[in-house]
Amino acid sequence: MNNTFLTRKYLDLSDKLKSEINAGGFWQGELSTSALATAVAIVALKTADNTDDLKRTEEGYKWLISNINPDGGYGDTTSSVSNVSTTLLCYAAVSMLQTNGNGTAVLRKMENWLAGKGITLDPKTITRSILKFYGKDYTFSIPILSLLIVCGVIPASSAKEIPGFPFELALLPSSIYRFVNLRVVSYALPALLAVGIYLHTIRGKKINPVSVVRTLSIKSAIGKLNSLVPESGGFLEAIPLTGFVVMCLIKSGEKENITVKKGIEFLRMQQRNDGGWPIDTDLSTWVTTLSVKALGSNINKVLNQDEIVKIRKHLITLQYKEKHPFNGAKLGGWGWTNFSGAVPDADDTPGAMLALLELYSGSEEENSALLNGCRWLIDLQNKDGGFPTFCKGWGRLPFDKSCADLTGHALLALLKTTEELAKIIPEDTGLKIKKSIIRAIGYLEKHQFPDGSWLPLWFGNQMTEEKTNPVYGTAKVCTYLVDCLKLSGTEKSVIDKLKVMIKQAQKYLLDNQNNDGSWGGKKNIAGTIEETSLAVCALAMKDKDSCFRGLSWLETHKNLKPSPIGLYFAMLWYDEKLYPLIYYTEALRRFLYDENSFQKLQIL
Repeated sequence: MNNTFLTRKYLDLSDKLKSEINAGGFWQGELSTSALATAVAIVALKTADNTDDLKRTEEGYKWLISNINPDGGYGDTTSSVSNVSTTLLCYAAVSMLQTNGNGTAVLRKMENWLAGKGITLDPKTITRSILKFYGKDYTFSIPILSLLIVCGVIPASSAKEIPGFPFELALLPSSIYRFVNLRVVSYALPALLAVGIYLHTIRGKKINPVSVVRTLSIKSAIGKLNSLVPESGGFLEAIPLTGFVVMCLIKSGEKENITVKKGIEFLRMQQRNDGGWPIDTDLSTWVTTLSVKALGSNINKVLNQDEIVKIRKHLITLQYKEKHPFNGAKLGGWGWTNFSGAVPDADDTPGAMLALLELYSGSEEENSALLNGCRWLIDLQNKDGGFPTFCKGWGRLPFDKSCADLTGHALLALLKTTEELAKIIPEDTGLKIKKSIIRAIGYLEKHQFPDGSWLPLWFGNQMTEEKTNPVYGTAKVCTYLVDCLKLSGTEKSVIDKLKVMIKQAQKYLLDNQNNDGSWGGKKNIAGTIEETSLAVCALAMKDKDSCFRGLSWLETHKNLKPSPIGLYFAMLWYDEKLYPLIYYTEALRRFLYDENSFQKLQIL
């Protein structure tokens, strides 16, 4: 295998990547079918009890029965290891939808698997067993227990043992959530409201101040839910979240509610041909920006001008131009999909900005989009200098907690925009961007581990001890920082700091390459196409021999099978069909075509 062979491989992969562009002119991708999403969806549709949905629930049920893991549990994808949350939800769904005992064998397998985790399904002890397993984190335990009641696995009287969701507090202004210890962000409000209403309803009327307040708050809470539901009907385009809302409202006597009707239609639209459901509609904006960045400076050789114009217009159209109706986010950000349930976040926003810079034509529309993206990012930045995903704040939840890969992504977007738009950036905005850059660098310095690694927030590896993925996090941040060095306007003081971090990160990646040339989540974890490709991207201008070994390993994995390295809300795993193709293409492009930069950046 030599450079000629690798060049042919790159051309083949870039053509395949181009072929994945949909009729709308952008990349859509495909998320894995999810056992958890399928279980919640079929329970929601069964609860709605519409004749038209009988076939849908039967097909979803068959998919579940056919995709149980050999150990008797369920994982989030068909390639995922079994976990408690998904197995419990699948248990409830199979219990509810089985006919003539045709699910008995599968139920016994799940019972045995759960027993091995210390969870008993005896109706008298199951509630306490599940609450004990999840501890103080009610994010998933209470919705799971609610679904178990809906499915008849445990009696309604068990609601007395379940902590109540303080849904009445969600009616307060979001700015004071922290002061009332409401540890949710806006994305979680639909579940908080719907599950809270359902549990309060089945507990029966009580004569105490809290119960009275909650009873009086139901009408307003349902009104708030109705105001939050997006045009698509799917809250955050998420199948499980929407399914929980639908079933809980129906069981609370609200079957004719507009949120329920739109939610049911959303669930119907999301069912796959295989009978199952994905965790979310898609990550179309994310995979589109990843694809553009993977092609990089070669994009004009792969796509024609009309194709480039369509992608550019698509991305500009998707930028939020006004305050977001769901979470109140300011204008200027991008979400993960073109569907209405998305909200802006600090990974898709820099991703869209960097993609626009690759496609840049110099129009006022592009300049405005990029400047507003900068303003959105620096307004989101946390006090510690890092960038959270959705909102600045307390740093106690994944949604407002700073993380290294998002911070590196935002740093590159800010630096590259500053260089491209240097002549037109308003002075006050330029000063804010400069301050933001310095703070972001400080965050990355502080949060790089002694071994040179960084941890990502929304990606992991099922095989590492703590399910983290230091190879992914380190490779991503390192690649962002190397790209920062390529910018001619980067100040020397910044360059010096970046060089130190890059050197440590690249050493970590070299030390954690497997003997077969691949990379997994860390040393001696089985390699994946995604992790190996990303490591090659980070090392392309550092160590050609290690990269060549990685590329040789990749050549033996031509099927481009995706691995479940993505982490969704509540730590749910997913895989994305385009990740292997995108990252492999980018690895080859950086290895083959960054030769000039390689000579220029022999700095470590």
